[in-house]
Amino acid sequence: MNDMTTEKEKFLREFNEAFVAGDVDFVAESITDDIQSHMVGDQLLEGKDAVVQRLNSMDAEKHHDLTIDKIITHGKTASVNGVITVESKKIHFCDVYEFNSFKNPKIKKLTAYVIEE
Repeated sequence: MNDMTTEKEKFLREFNEAFVAGDVDFVAESITDDIQSHMVGDQLLEGKDAVVQRLNSMDAEKHHDLTIDKIITHGKTASVNGVITVESKKIHFCDVYEFNSFKNPKIKKLTAYVIEE
């Protein structure tokens, strides 16, 4: 595993932890201004402001547990899958990411597949 892959994996772990914790600042710093974030079957958010607004509207007061099963990176694309537990509900997810560059990447496209158990 090369250093760039390790850095991307670390970044994606931190990004997912920040998202679940409602760390709006970290998420905002990690995405491009023209991001497209699509939760399949739900909505397409276009632009950083829309993503930040959605994150601000989420209930960060509830306790969330995040378990990441796999992080796969390849070039300017990556995928993360795992489970978020909110109270007694389990939310299984697989997110597919596209970065704007190889070095110091920011997320420019995110497609999320989510199944609630």
